[in-house]
Amino acid sequence: MDNYTGKRLDGRYEIQEVIGVGGMAVVYKAYDNIDDRIVAVKILKDEYLANEEFRRRFKNESKAIAVLSHPNIVKVFNVSYGDRLQYIVMEYVEGITLKEYIEQQGKLGIKETVHFTMQILRALQHAHDKGIVHRDIKPQNIMLLSNGNIKVTDFGIARFSYSDTKTMTDSAIGSVHYISPEQARGGTTDDRADIYSVGVVMYEMLTGQVPFQSDNSVSVALMQLQNEAKRPRELNNNIPVGLEQIVMHAMRKNTRERYQSAAEMLLDIEEFKRNPTIRFQKDYFVDNDPTKYVNKKPEVAVKPAVPPVAPVVVPPAPPVAPGFGLEDDEDDADSRNRVGAAIIGIVVGLVLAAIVSIAVLWFVRPDVIDSIPGISTFLKADERTVENFVNMNYKSQIDGKTKYSSYKFIVVEQPNASYKNGVVHAQSPAPGTERKKGDEVTLYVTNNNKKVIVPDLENEHWEQAKRTLEDMGFEVILRPEINFNYDVGSVLRTEPSKGSEVAERSKITVVYSQKPDNEIAVVNVVNMDVEMAKELLESQNLRVVVKEENSDKKFGVVLDQNPKDGEKLFPGQEVTLTVSNGIPASAEATIAFDLPSKSSRGTLEVYVNNDFTKEVAVLLDGSSYNLKVTGSGDSSLVKIRVDGRDYYSCIVNFNTAPPTVVSGAYASIMNSTSGKIPNVTGKSEAQAKAELNAAGFWNISVTETIVADETQVGIVQSQNPSAPDSSSIIAQTYPFDKKIEISVGQLEGV
Repeated sequence: MDNYTGKRLDGRYEIQEVIGVGGMAVVYKAYDNIDDRIVAVKILKDEYLANEEFRRRFKNESKAIAVLSHPNIVKVFNVSYGDRLQYIVMEYVEGITLKEYIEQQGKLGIKETVHFTMQILRALQHAHDKGIVHRDIKPQNIMLLSNGNIKVTDFGIARFSYSDTKTMTDSAIGSVHYISPEQARGGTTDDRADIYSVGVVMYEMLTGQVPFQSDNSVSVALMQLQNEAKRPRELNNNIPVGLEQIVMHAMRKNTRERYQSAAEMLLDIEEFKRNPTIRFQKDYFVDNDPTKYVNKKPEVAVKPAVPPVAPVVVPPAPPVAPGFGLEDDEDDADSRNRVGAAIIGIVVGLVLAAIVSIAVLWFVRPDVIDSIPGISTFLKADERTVENFVNMNYKSQIDGKTKYSSYKFIVVEQPNASYKNGVVHAQSPAPGTERKKGDEVTLYVTNNNKKVIVPDLENEHWEQAKRTLEDMGFEVILRPEINFNYDVGSVLRTEPSKGSEVAERSKITVVYSQKPDNEIAVVNVVNMDVEMAKELLESQNLRVVVKEENSDKKFGVVLDQNPKDGEKLFPGQEVTLTVSNGIPASAEATIAFDLPSKSSRGTLEVYVNNDFTKEVAVLLDGSSYNLKVTGSGDSSLVKIRVDGRDYYSCIVNFNTAPPTVVSGAYASIMNSTSGKIPNVTGKSEAQAKAELNAAGFWNISVTETIVADETQVGIVQSQNPSAPDSSSIIAQTYPFDKKIEISVGQLEGV
């Protein structure tokens, strides 16, 4: 493993410790001494630097992931593309991985699973909108913060992990449990590969295990391609059916059968949050017989053709054979009875058929019925034409009126901004419809008094916002607006605004973010004069921000630009120019001071703004010494230590030509060779050492002495040499390298 601990990258990032090791990179905790913050630095391993194609793709991808800015994505601050070292500087996150949390808990509850999944999907939606596919979503790449929020990490790195080969090896086992079938077969991947991985992560959160398990990664990859996972409810029957459906929908092997976007999956999870008992209508077609087609939509009923009206014919009674009386032959009587019963049945059936035929004909062809004398009057004797009640006041004009007593009214109160309170704004059935007396007529009466508060939908995707408002009964109007500060499709505001009280079923306008269609390729202005560069960029309808930086180049020359040459922006977006202020980035100053007189060799340690720069071996003979120091800025603190102890410090203005020393001073102790030993008896070991060091004594020896009192543990019991008696007229002094022994209390047997 490459070890950069203790080193400084580009004079800025002080590497402190290793905090993570992956297959491709090592992650370190580091201190950024320019922005004064703790960061995480991911350094790619040497074997990846040898691949020119990988280096090129890493550089291009790093540009893309640097534009990601989302509360659920670890922020990228900086990227380095050196030939010998490539690294990414990221936000440092205090927390544990989701994988560690799942292992601690065994499996997660429904609320936690939904809470984490929604944050993951929002992060992916943001990345997918920027054209970036993660390709390595797994609990190990998701950080869980103490406040319950999550951060998705490792954007853009995993997408290249199979660039050299598509063979699955055991080195990939950390990810193979979560990759999509198309990744396992080495096929083309898109946003839907991430959706599959989210489904697997949900599966693991809910059940405590991954869908497919084996001792080697190749077997798991084959399972991803060929096997169907057990349903989560088989492993945990507390999982609601609707949530299981979401998981299985995300994990469909065919990309066309999966959720097509993170936003689409989020909509179903929102539905589940509102109604945990929901069962989604996701009937997945299984083709057991390829020649058959299953249509999910209900068949449209076809009205039967109207049968002809059959004439009622009564057949004549059968003749009675001579010599056979009814009373004389019981068998013949029974036969005749059966025949009679059959005749009656036929007659009744024909009559019923005629009535049904007339009824059907009445509904299908009322004009034919109207032309048959007598039938129309008979059938319509109990009917009336429904009147028009719209625009009438229900209380004063309809309710209790004798002329409407034959109606059975059903009143439904609804808001309608176009009508006054109490006025009918709709009815069912419609005016002019023929209905029987006493049939129900529904009147929709205006009531604009009930108010509803408009919810806060800012930053939601417009599709989800629309669904939320429609579920509340609002009529939704969508309006895009150009905005560069929000993701495409994110809600900017509602009209009326959030928190407003409005009537039920009011119209709500959802204003969401949209980018212009006309992109602009940024021109290269590096090395131009800043005024010319501004004029050129502003002619492209771009805004220009200028910041100055120390440089050996002349004043006003453009040193760098962001975005770079050829990158695409929209009109009105910002280009930042870094411009030379004419002051050299660094300069060399000469600092003169007197060395201490010790008649021995020693080491000078030089610090600029508390950063160690170099050390020099010198003869400490009390002579004058000129020290060369390199730095920048107009008030840099230069500190010189001799043999590990502060000796001389000064302030240097490196911006002048030549640099000048503004002020300088010696540390008082270094000007002498001996001093008075302080009394440290009765003080803690740490406090005693600090006081002896402050007095100039550095050769300190610590021994232990047994004490019976616990309060004396760690307390100095005696010292040698002892401090001089305060009543002594002559203060006894010792050389600073004199060995000082202190005895510290310790309990017996400890």
